[in-house]
Amino acid sequence: MHDVASIFHRYEAIRHRLPSAARAKNSIFIASLIEIVDEIDAFVFDAFGVLNVGETPIPGAAQRLEELRHLGVQIRILSNAASYPHDQAVQKFRNLGIQIDAEEIITSRDAALNDLDDRLWGCIAADADQLDDIGKDTIKLSSQAKDYDNVEGFLFLSSEGWAPEYQAMLRDSLLRKPRPLIIANADIAAPRDYGFSLEPGHFGHLLADDGIKDIKFYGKPFPEVFEMIEKSLPTISTSRIAMCGDTLHTDILGAAARNWRTVLVERDGMFAGVDTVSYRTDAGLDSTWRLSRI
Repeated sequence: MHDVASIFHRYEAIRHRLPSAARAKNSIFIASLIEIVDEIDAFVFDAFGVLNVGETPIPGAAQRLEELRHLGVQIRILSNAASYPHDQAVQKFRNLGIQIDAEEIITSRDAALNDLDDRLWGCIAADADQLDDIGKDTIKLSSQAKDYDNVEGFLFLSSEGWAPEYQAMLRDSLLRKPRPLIIANADIAAPRDYGFSLEPGHFGHLLADDGIKDIKFYGKPFPEVFEMIEKSLPTISTSRIAMCGDTLHTDILGAAARNWRTVLVERDGMFAGVDTVSYRTDAGLDSTWRLSRI
């Protein structure tokens, strides 16, 4: 699943698990966000494919955010990245030359951790993740099969280093003894410098296909992260918020389900080098506006 078509078809196959939303009518192509600034009070940006691709900032993105701030528009970043704590997410953008305040970014990790109860969580996490922000009892899972059976719930933060044999241990343990599984990044795949990476959402949906029932997905298109954005913008109507993203089934669908306006960014992310017409038609999903880069 490493090209646009296969990723798109996988999202369509699991569409019954995603929120529903009415399709935007008469999507309009614009040259930049400045054209619609009079209609929007807050722009919410996806990260991968909109502000950066992997570790590479997209040309002009940082300058556009500063320009919008100067015009009095609120800025938020809404990312499905769950591999590192909030402060590291903020620092990552600053390292890319994108100046962002801590309160201007919300991640799917933030949303997932908000809902953790008191139990022993088996964490699927990146090697560098110290899990310091979890605030609950944790065990980091890898190759020890006994650990999968000993924990009381599973928190899937990162697919870095995740292997088929680990996936099999997780599946078998959940089938033997059902427990909650939290997928802290709902993405199936993400654009990188080298192509696409498989993300925790991919593995979560495989487990759902296998009959695992107690799975909760966090991040776009699911509502918790959008609700957190709305709470951070209490005086702004949802119809005056615009989600700028590169993916139909996460950014556009999730925002439309909240009655936000939407902007599909086409050049650098999921649909890089691809005409989006057939995908938008086949999915019955469309954005309020479309552009190449923000």
